Amino acid sequence: MANQPEGDGPDETRTDGAEQPRRTVITFVIPSYNVEDYLGRCLSSLLIEQQLNDVEIIIVNDGSTDGTLALAREYAGRYPQIRVIDQENKGHGGAVNTGVANARGMYVKVVDADDWLDQVALRNVLAELRRQADSPAPVDLLITNYTYEKQGKRIKQTIRYAGVITPGRVIGWNEVRRFRPDQNLLMHSLTYRTKILREKARLELPEHTFYVDNIYAYAPLPQVRTLMYLDEDLYRYFIGREGQSVQKDTMIRRIDQLIRVVQLMILATPSRDAVPEGLYRYMIHYLTINMGIDSVFMVLSKDRENYRRKDELWRYLDEHAPEAGQAVRHTLIGSLLTVPGPVGRGLIRVGYWFAHNVFGVN
Repeated sequence: MANQPEGDGPDETRTDGAEQPRRTVITFVIPSYNVEDYLGRCLSSLLIEQQLNDVEIIIVNDGSTDGTLALAREYAGRYPQIRVIDQENKGHGGAVNTGVANARGMYVKVVDADDWLDQVALRNVLAELRRQADSPAPVDLLITNYTYEKQGKRIKQTIRYAGVITPGRVIGWNEVRRFRPDQNLLMHSLTYRTKILREKARLELPEHTFYVDNIYAYAPLPQVRTLMYLDEDLYRYFIGREGQSVQKDTMIRRIDQLIRVVQLMILATPSRDAVPEGLYRYMIHYLTINMGIDSVFMVLSKDRENYRRKDELWRYLDEHAPEAGQAVRHTLIGSLLTVPGPVGRGLIRVGYWFAHNVFGVN
């Protein structure tokens, strides 16, 4: 029984000297592939107290060929709250799937092995999650801030939501205000109630596919009824190491995977009357951003075949989610992205230049 994931139920972790089982409040899932140089920093940021009886850390070793597995097992031998799952390589999505499927925590948060959490913010977040675990109606989604830790950059950019969501209150989607284009709910900002992912959304990310974190941050949202925002700079998102999937040249090479991910997002988009208006508005916002990312990199590739595929992707949106397609096209970003021909491609290149050089967007 102790080896079975419990989600919202009790598990076998006990308080010192107590007979009754203690609920695991949160599971941190750490997908890990060839990250021996970074994993220790990530784990150290989570191990903030000597006694974390209600915290679980699952390291999913995704077929690493370096010393990642040995390091993970070393930590697991020293800290009882750490579990290691070793599997053949399935990609980031496959590692997240494994972690979520095995999570015992009432809540789950994915922390990539080359990222880390701020320890002061983590203490405050854990305190709130413990309050939620004791509540008769625990919140479905906890939102926190994330900071871009760009290698070589002294000034850090933190994405916050205080102008969009009132901090410290349990609310519904219709109390969420409009997001700015650079203000998105990424995997880094989300802590889901485990049963939202496992039982309600039944989330299964595609394997051997990059950028699936966009699906993770999008597809389950219609199952979220209540949310809370804590104005805590919790997640430190490390950018700049060689070969990282968000580098410009890397994203152009992986156009196929960008397209696949946004197509899955299109298929996961609900009709407007199926969800609260505030949620539908946000999902159109985030879908527009991802349609923009795909369109931009297809244009930046300077490949005529990718120009054709850009047009095909917009047709896919219109065919599979016509209501959402119309809403996306009516946004300012959507209208600029769909200007046809060389003029449209020129607008996209100029827009990318400003976003990259003036606003610091990748």
